[in-house]
Amino acid sequence: MTQWGEPQPTYCVSDICFILSLQLSIYHLTMLAVPYLIQSKGSIVNVSSVNGLRSFAGVLAYNISKSAVDQMTRTTALELAGAGVRVNAINPGVIITELHKRGGLDDKAYQVFLEHAKTTHALGRPGKADEAAHTIAFLASDAASFITGATLPVDGGRHALCPR
Repeated sequence: MTQWGEPQPTYCVSDICFILSLQLSIYHLTMLAVPYLIQSKGSIVNVSSVNGLRSFAGVLAYNISKSAVDQMTRTTALELAGAGVRVNAINPGVIITELHKRGGLDDKAYQVFLEHAKTTHALGRPGKADEAAHTIAFLASDAASFITGATLPVDGGRHALCPR
């Protein structure tokens, strides 16, 4: 694995397969939940990433996996719409959580990452966890009863800006 944003000249197929299997574990969970969702006319909200909408260097496997989540969201929405089940996803940009630290960034590198995020998001800042959570709650609610198959950027405009 290279440092954040560095080009990856070679890719290990087993690493890509591992990341895909993690990201697409939502398929298995969805299939287990479908009978209950049909019965309750429930809703699924997947969490993808702006990387599913736009390409960023140095994170090929992650980009592929999040694109797969987006495609699964749209396809599952079509397959379950007739049963009254809605399926959507959010595509967050950088959200302030412990995720990046757990992924190996120390405090200093994380602060540099967050500072850089101010230049890669049109709104000039990374997002907050409650901003993503409120969007998920909306998509899961009756207020979004006519929305299905959507992949909604919650990224401060990063998908539109697409800076390095």
